[in-house]
Amino acid sequence: MREIIENIYSPCHGKIEKIFIHESDYVYEWEQLISIRDERGIVEEITVGISGNIASLEVQENQEVTPETVLCRLKDDLLVTGSD
Repeated sequence: MREIIENIYSPCHGKIEKIFIHESDYVYEWEQLISIRDERGIVEEITVGISGNIASLEVQENQEVTPETVLCRLKDDLLVTGSD
């Protein structure tokens, strides 16, 4: 079976406030990964609708990000969990 690595991008301009994951962590669908304080001061909670292992963490706390910034790379486990 082919590995699928998903890039997780920042949804906004802002600053990384808190990172809740580490490289190689297993994460579940909709689990909080990172929080970003946007330019208006609103905290965006970063979650994704897939589960798997964190292949790489690309940012650090207090780092400025844009919508083009890759926050992390997630190795999709391709499991359908029905958690929608």
